[in-house]
Amino acid sequence: MIPPLGALRVFEAAARLASFSRAADELHVTHAAVSHQIRQLEEWFGRPLFLREKRGVRLAPDAERLAEAVTISFERIAAEAEFLRLRSKSEITVACIPSIATRWLIPALGDFLAANSGVTVKVIYAMAEQRLRETGCDVLITLGADTSDGVVSDRLFSRVNRPVASPRYLERRGALESAEQIAAADLLHDETTAHWQRWFARAGVPQPRTPGGPVFQDFNLLATAAIAGHGVALCPVEVCRREIETGDLIVLSNLSVLESESYFLISKASRQKAVAAFCIWFKGVVDPASD
Repeated sequence: MIPPLGALRVFEAAARLASFSRAADELHVTHAAVSHQIRQLEEWFGRPLFLREKRGVRLAPDAERLAEAVTISFERIAAEAEFLRLRSKSEITVACIPSIATRWLIPALGDFLAANSGVTVKVIYAMAEQRLRETGCDVLITLGADTSDGVVSDRLFSRVNRPVASPRYLERRGALESAEQIAAADLLHDETTAHWQRWFARAGVPQPRTPGGPVFQDFNLLATAAIAGHGVALCPVEVCRREIETGDLIVLSNLSVLESESYFLISKASRQKAVAAFCIWFKGVVDPASD
């Protein structure tokens, strides 16, 4: 049999604060109301729960285990209630790597919000090959799948990298129709020179151990440099699909590297309605045929 819940709430506050007056202040009731609830609970148990002293009250030894159990229970109820409250507000936190965020997610996000007016979306940066549990987010858009239990990884597109350059660079430099001509061009690197080394090895073109040219820590910086006409970059053609379609970047060769890698949309298998709607929408953004 469970004691009166209202009286238990008053008992928990009085036990935790060691004061009827402070419990009354916290619960926004009178000191008399707290005393009444405690007496009611003591009658229910048939024993005193507090020792009344001149300077206040002290929890009776027999009531210490009850106080601990009640405190833990209320804390758990409060945590679960807050979790349910936040879920009911349909808030989604999306962690996304910058290259996908700037080219695919942010430009189209207004369409999702317009179609889901009750949903709030928070977008934060993710790192490549990060795992969903590491972000604490509802959705993760990153390089590589997450094989953790209870997680769904939907493939978005390939990471296939091919050489690209802007029309203005080609006008200044001249046509780059062979691997040898590309090797003699101004090369731009994404974090490392290793990708270009691998590409030239596949092309059968001898290259120095460390090809020259600037190295950019972030892919967005690399892509901006390529579009601005600073040289030739190895770029994931699916990520840069729109720049290629508009002619801001031109693919110089079908020879590629990093074909085995892909970008993924990752979420929990047991996802809330708003998260499921977001995942379906974003897969349709990058691949309209999936709608």
